[in-house]
Amino acid sequence: MAGPVAALINEFSKLPTVGPKTAARLVFYLLNRPRHEAQSLAEAILRVKDRVRFCSVCHCLTESDPCDLCTDPDRDAATICVVAEAKDVYAIERTGAFKGRYHVLGGLISPMDGIGPAQLHVKELVERIGQQSPHELIIATNPNAEGEATALYLSRLLQPLGTKVTRLAYGLPIGGDLDYADEVTLAKALEGRTTL
Repeated sequence: MAGPVAALINEFSKLPTVGPKTAARLVFYLLNRPRHEAQSLAEAILRVKDRVRFCSVCHCLTESDPCDLCTDPDRDAATICVVAEAKDVYAIERTGAFKGRYHVLGGLISPMDGIGPAQLHVKELVERIGQQSPHELIIATNPNAEGEATALYLSRLLQPLGTKVTRLAYGLPIGGDLDYADEVTLAKALEGRTTL
């Protein structure tokens, strides 16, 4: 195989969830597209690397500092949603259901990987609470071991500061069947039940 083709397959293979077969499909797709499409892709990648940085307030990805989410006067500054990564902000924003502000931790507590609170933006969160006095912090970490450990750590750390600390609800997906749900999901759904 030609050197540039093999090199590009190798580069695509370094991306998360992209194995050698998918990388090869992407390369052959690009080879069959007009040059200007490949040029646009390359320029978009370079623009992201050159222009995008982390917001000094919430640590989300942005082109301006502070970011648009932190400076938007229509967003509720009294509610802060704490997430692990910037991609989580994107996921929540797609719903259109949250109108508060965000705080990105930059990861999750994972002792096995050597990641503790000191490696995350926890200190900045505590400082932010002291400066802004929000009414509620919503902990929106994944429902896995690291997400649960991080949520528990944050709740114990932040509750004494006088701010209400809540956690995203768990439960059954819309359109799901009870007989297909696992026991943990059903138990969490029962614990998080609401009044009709």
